[in-house]
Amino acid sequence: MATQDFYRQLLDNINTALMLVDTGLRVTYVNSAAQVLLELSESRSVGALISELFPGQDELVGKLANTLQENNPHTNRDISLQSAGRNQQLHVDLVVTPLLEQPQPGLLLEILPLDRILRITREEGLISSGQTSQALIRGLAHEIKNPLGGVLGAAQLLARQLDDAELQEYTDIIVAEAHRLRDLVDRMLGSHRQPEFRPLNIHEVLEHVYSLVRVEAGGELDLERDYDPSLPLVNGDRAQLIQALLNVVRNAVQATQGNVGKKIIKLQSRIQRQFTIATRRHKLVCRLDISDNGVGVPAELVDSLFVPMVSGRADGIGLGLAISQSIINSHQGVIEYNREPGWTVFTLYIPMEDANGS
Repeated sequence: MATQDFYRQLLDNINTALMLVDTGLRVTYVNSAAQVLLELSESRSVGALISELFPGQDELVGKLANTLQENNPHTNRDISLQSAGRNQQLHVDLVVTPLLEQPQPGLLLEILPLDRILRITREEGLISSGQTSQALIRGLAHEIKNPLGGVLGAAQLLARQLDDAELQEYTDIIVAEAHRLRDLVDRMLGSHRQPEFRPLNIHEVLEHVYSLVRVEAGGELDLERDYDPSLPLVNGDRAQLIQALLNVVRNAVQATQGNVGKKIIKLQSRIQRQFTIATRRHKLVCRLDISDNGVGVPAELVDSLFVPMVSGRADGIGLGLAISQSIINSHQGVIEYNREPGWTVFTLYIPMEDANGS
């Protein structure tokens, strides 16, 4: 491997977003981390002026020009940065280092996203609290099921001994309520089997969920699909992924019920490269966005969205999102919640390396 190719591979496999610009403030190199962060491809970035990639940010362009003249490295703390490839602003630290030596004088830009650090920390907390909650719920559910089985059996035996129809009505209530409680406990316990991982097309899973929800909605919902056809295979359990997605999409359906105008849900698939989930960095990650234009999540529930038995609906039991998070966690992924203007977005991140031999 040539030395230049080795260094390029090295830069493309680090987490820090790097850009090189020449003395005319034209981009000469952008590594993979910067492409992912700024949502700008290499072909779009290389050769473009900084002012074109970061439109409307004249102050930044001026600072870079001054750095070239003064040859003074500096760090811009907690600045807002918006690229031509993103709709949302990034909060970053920008480290600017002049490079004076030939053959390519210019500037090295290191972009350190503050919100990404916060996101990774939040993901670690989500996964950790999810595992703790799941262990607690499973222990509690088992403790409930043991005496519940005795109550149910005793009520059924008692019903056989009673000749009075009015008294049997009481035992029927005990049996019916015991069955209802047992079903709730089973849902709390979740699936009893381990995931059966095999390579699968995530779009086939999305289409299955799309078909189910379309039938359930009965034409009262606009379901939009935006899939990336280049997405590689995902290593996953088809049935469990369907369940996880279905829970999230059904939540979105319920969130749009109060809409006066259109009820819209969007299903979107994308690929993320060099993406960190909790403490582990993945070369390829499948990103699924479930967006709806409903009422959104109450502010007081945002921090406990994925905690079992927490629900914003009077008739909800708060297990759907908790179960989905548990399923995606078992696939080494995570579900995140975000609120954008007019939209509620749940994003599922699922690593893809094992299914693609990388």
